[in-house]
Amino acid sequence: MHITLLVGTVHGNATLVAQAIQMAADDTHTITLLPMDGLDITVFDTPGVFLICTSTTGVGDVPDNAQALYHALDAQAKYLGHVRYGLIALGDSSYGDSFYGGGRRFDERLQDLGAKRIGDICVLDASDTMQPEEDAIAWFQQWLPLLA
Repeated sequence: MHITLLVGTVHGNATLVAQAIQMAADDTHTITLLPMDGLDITVFDTPGVFLICTSTTGVGDVPDNAQALYHALDAQAKYLGHVRYGLIALGDSSYGDSFYGGGRRFDERLQDLGAKRIGDICVLDASDTMQPEEDAIAWFQQWLPLLA
């Protein structure tokens, strides 16, 4: 099965998490790591399953490199009922209500367009874990069987 791993990052932490997941994948899954820079809604025309790995910036916003894709979900809105996705959201709970806001924004908008999230959101809290890559890999290994 093909998984497109879309990465939205500010300081590179989400990229490190995504790379760890890509390396941890078994031979039955092909993972294409794709930074969100300059992407639009047509990325969801790609066959397979999507895994969004995004950090949060500002007051619960999506990272700068994910802005074009996020805004395209409104500007180029179309029904995404064929899209199945998982979500890894990075944030810091010390920021209160904006905690993992970038991931929540993607999740809400994709569901509004008919996409179906598979499994629970993997929330990586910078205030809680010193090993986000390992936590994400553990989540990913539990998420993969849900794709069947």
